[in-house]
Amino acid sequence: MTESASPYISHPRIMVLGVQPGHPPFRIVEIDGAVIGEATSFTDVLVAAAAYGIPVHDADDPEVVRWVGGDKHTWTRR
Repeated sequence: MTESASPYISHPRIMVLGVQPGHPPFRIVEIDGAVIGEATSFTDVLVAAAAYGIPVHDADDPEVVRWVGGDKHTWTRR
Protein backbone atom coordinates (compact mmCIF):
# COMPACT_ATOMS: atom_id res chain seq x y z
CA MET A 1 0.00 0.00 0.00
CA THR A 2 1.34 3.38 -0.91
CA GLU A 3 0.97 6.49 1.17
CA SER A 4 -1.52 7.93 -1.29
CA ALA A 5 -3.69 4.81 -0.96
CA SER A 6 -3.65 4.74 2.84
CA PRO A 7 -6.49 6.38 4.74
CA TYR A 8 -5.88 9.84 6.14
CA ILE A 9 -5.77 10.00 9.91
CA SER A 10 -6.02 13.47 11.38
CA HIS A 11 -3.94 14.58 14.33
CA PRO A 12 -5.97 17.27 16.04
CA ARG A 13 -4.25 19.44 18.63
CA ILE A 14 -6.90 18.57 21.25
CA MET A 15 -7.69 15.04 22.38
CA VAL A 16 -10.28 14.29 25.06
CA LEU A 17 -9.93 10.77 26.45
CA GLY A 18 -12.68 8.52 27.80
CA VAL A 19 -14.57 9.10 31.03
CA GLN A 20 -12.67 8.13 34.19
CA PRO A 21 -14.32 7.18 37.48
CA GLY A 22 -14.35 9.88 40.11
CA HIS A 23 -16.58 12.23 42.02
CA PRO A 24 -17.41 13.82 39.64
CA PRO A 25 -16.34 11.66 36.68
CA PHE A 26 -13.76 13.38 34.47
CA ARG A 27 -11.98 13.12 31.14
CA ILE A 28 -8.27 13.66 30.60
CA VAL A 29 -7.42 16.38 28.09
CA GLU A 30 -4.30 16.37 25.93
CA ILE A 31 -3.13 19.33 23.88
CA ASP A 32 -0.32 18.90 21.36
CA GLY A 33 0.33 15.41 22.77
CA ALA A 34 0.82 16.53 26.38
CA VAL A 35 -1.62 15.89 29.21
CA ILE A 36 -2.77 19.29 30.42
CA GLY A 37 -5.39 18.27 32.96
CA GLU A 38 -8.87 16.98 33.64
CA ALA A 39 -12.21 18.18 32.37
CA THR A 40 -15.55 17.55 34.05
CA SER A 41 -17.56 19.34 31.35
CA PHE A 42 -17.45 20.52 27.76
CA THR A 43 -16.83 24.03 29.07
CA ASP A 44 -13.61 22.85 30.75
CA VAL A 45 -12.35 21.64 27.36
CA LEU A 46 -13.13 25.00 25.75
CA VAL A 47 -11.39 26.89 28.58
CA ALA A 48 -8.29 24.68 28.24
CA ALA A 49 -8.22 25.22 24.47
CA ALA A 50 -8.50 28.98 24.93
CA ALA A 51 -5.66 28.94 27.48
CA TYR A 52 -3.45 27.36 24.81
CA GLY A 53 -4.61 29.79 22.14
CA ILE A 54 -6.62 27.23 20.18
CA PRO A 55 -9.92 28.50 18.79
CA VAL A 56 -12.65 25.85 18.74
CA HIS A 57 -15.35 26.88 16.29
CA ASP A 58 -16.69 23.36 15.73
CA ALA A 59 -16.08 20.83 18.51
CA ASP A 60 -17.56 18.08 16.31
CA ASP A 61 -14.84 18.53 13.68
CA PRO A 62 -12.33 15.66 14.09
CA GLU A 63 -9.64 17.94 12.65
CA VAL A 64 -10.04 20.15 15.73
CA VAL A 65 -10.94 17.82 18.62
CA ARG A 66 -10.75 14.04 18.88
CA TRP A 67 -13.27 12.65 21.36
CA VAL A 68 -12.28 9.17 22.59
CA GLY A 69 -14.95 7.02 24.21
CA GLY A 70 -17.85 9.35 23.55
CA ASP A 71 -18.54 12.82 22.29
CA LYS A 72 -18.80 16.30 23.77
CA HIS A 73 -21.98 15.25 25.60
CA THR A 74 -20.45 12.15 27.28
CA TRP A 75 -19.44 12.96 30.85
CA THR A 76 -20.56 9.88 32.78
CA ARG A 77 -19.53 6.24 32.50
CA ARG A 78 -21.94 3.94 30.71
